[in-house]
Amino acid sequence: MKTVYLETTFISYLVSEPSRDVIVAGHQQITREWWAHRRRVFTCCVSDVVWKEAARGDPAQAQRRLEVMRELPRLTVSDEVEGLARAILDGGALPPSAFPDAIHIAVAAAERMDYLLTWNCKHIANGAVRRRIEEIFRARDLYVPAISTPEELMGEDWKFEDLI
Repeated sequence: MKTVYLETTFISYLVSEPSRDVIVAGHQQITREWWAHRRRVFTCCVSDVVWKEAARGDPAQAQRRLEVMRELPRLTVSDEVEGLARAILDGGALPPSAFPDAIHIAVAAAERMDYLLTWNCKHIANGAVRRRIEEIFRARDLYVPAISTPEELMGEDWKFEDLI
C-alpha cells in the first residue's frame, strides 16, 4: 500500500464543524469524502507534531482531532528530521516562522512517505514551495514525497459534482 502523511490541517478539516465560508466548507467536504472512500487504499500516518498541534485550541475540537488519530501510526521527530527541516528553511523554501510546516515536510521525506496530504496551501501545498523543496532535496540526493491536497488524491473515478 502507498503511504500518506496526514498533516494537521487535514485532521482539522475532517472533524471541524461545517464552515460558513464556502471554500473552507468545500475543503471540509472533500476531506470527509477522502476519509470515507480513499483512506483504506493507503497506510495513513501522523507525527508527533500533528499530535501536538491537534491538541491545541478548543478542548472539544481538540478531543475530536485526537480521537480520529488514535489508531493511526505515529511518526517521531528525529534529529535527522530536524536537520532536514532546517535545510528547508536555510534553502529559502519557507520562512523561519514556518518551522513546524518544515517539520511536516521533513517527517514525510525522512519516513519516505509516498504522499503528504494537507490543506496548508501557504507553506506546503503551494506550487512555488513544492518546486523549491524539490530543488533543495534533489541537490542533496534526498527523497521527495508528493505533496498534495485531498482533492488531488481523490482517485480517477471521483467527480466534485458527486459531493454536492
